[in-house]
Amino acid sequence: MSRHPEVKWAQRLDKVFITVQLPDSKDSKVNLEPDGVFTFSGSAGSENHHYELKLELFDKVNVEESKVNIGVRSIFCILEKAEKGWWKKLLRGDGKPPHYVKVDWDKWVDEDEDNGTAGLGDLDLGGMDFSKFGGMGGMGDMGMGMGMGDMGDMGDDNDSDESDDDEQEMSKPEKSGDNAETAKPVEVVKEGGVGSSEEKKEAAPPSI
Repeated sequence: MSRHPEVKWAQRLDKVFITVQLPDSKDSKVNLEPDGVFTFSGSAGSENHHYELKLELFDKVNVEESKVNIGVRSIFCILEKAEKGWWKKLLRGDGKPPHYVKVDWDKWVDEDEDNGTAGLGDLDLGGMDFSKFGGMGGMGDMGMGMGMGDMGDMGDDNDSDESDDDEQEMSKPEKSGDNAETAKPVEVVKEGGVGSSEEKKEAAPPSI
């Protein structure tokens, strides 16, 4: 039976931040559709437990401008809203949000504190490399990417080698549209990692 990973979220006027907390995930696949359907699947743990996630977001998103980083400890996504505006909550519908969806207090700002110009400058992204969502062909061999032991030697490579590695490890889950039959998730190789953040103790919890 599939399990659900813990999800943390925050937002800005034009963006939504989603962090899937799944350390040492394997075969991770992330997909995003314009109508706001976000899906994730992967395995983790010594017994390779399978994890799945499907979120129907509050509103539509711009797939082409959204980005994802699959790291050692979590999967961090920056989703571009189709229209600027403060979402009342993360998920559509009137039901109670799932217990595994929580507010990311470390990235959260209140609506009256967001002037629309903060962007990513107020976030510590730890030098993460992001891949874009969207259609990119010819990426079928990415599932055979390097393991974490190989990545440990990358620091000795020169700049041109690192640039080549970054380019090869980019992926774009296919955007659904008239020219695509279905939205196909694309496997993404682990890049850098970010740790889970401690929750802020102040500020009233927003609606999820």
